Amino acid sequence: MTVYKLISTEDYPALMIDGILMHCIKLTSPKKDAENKVQILGIKKGRVLDICTGLGYTAIAASHVADEVVTVEKDENVIEIAKNNKYSAELFGNKKIKLITSNAYDEIEKFDDECFDYIIHDPPTVSRAGELYGEKFYKNLYRILKPGGKLFHYVSKPGSKYRNKSVEKGVINRLRNVGFDVKFHEKVSGVVCVKHL
Repeated sequence: MTVYKLISTEDYPALMIDGILMHCIKLTSPKKDAENKVQILGIKKGRVLDICTGLGYTAIAASHVADEVVTVEKDENVIEIAKNNKYSAELFGNKKIKLITSNAYDEIEKFDDECFDYIIHDPPTVSRAGELYGEKFYKNLYRILKPGGKLFHYVSKPGSKYRNKSVEKGVINRLRNVGFDVKFHEKVSGVVCVKHL
């Protein structure tokens, strides 16, 4: 049985699933972290794909500057928690946000080529969602992003290991293999990628 819990922080509550924190709260907060991801990508308009909605903080932050945000979350329990979290209210009341309850691995196949200006990919750990770290999924990210578009890919804990392999190194190598120009970003745990024109 999966255990879900909300943890108080300095601003928005953070979600914990089976004892694993789903938000960054060390030296930041859920609200600041969501705003940082949007700022790092330089989103000012356009169409954004937010993968792994969670409580919707990133989709909400992106909707304040983008023209449209499509966000995908497979866990219906998380969506129910978001519905009862006042800080997630905009996820359901904002006409700029389209929430899809589905597995992102399958859903991404349905999107047209070059239909997003930005992608924010915020998966759980590799052990919980390894398919969202694979080259096949990354090829689809590349396919649906417009030329010149940017991707932010969250990677938990810089320096973390999974089965004695560097998670970041594997992510960066696979993203480069599918064509992205990749840079690690210290301000938030993750990599920023550009699809060349």
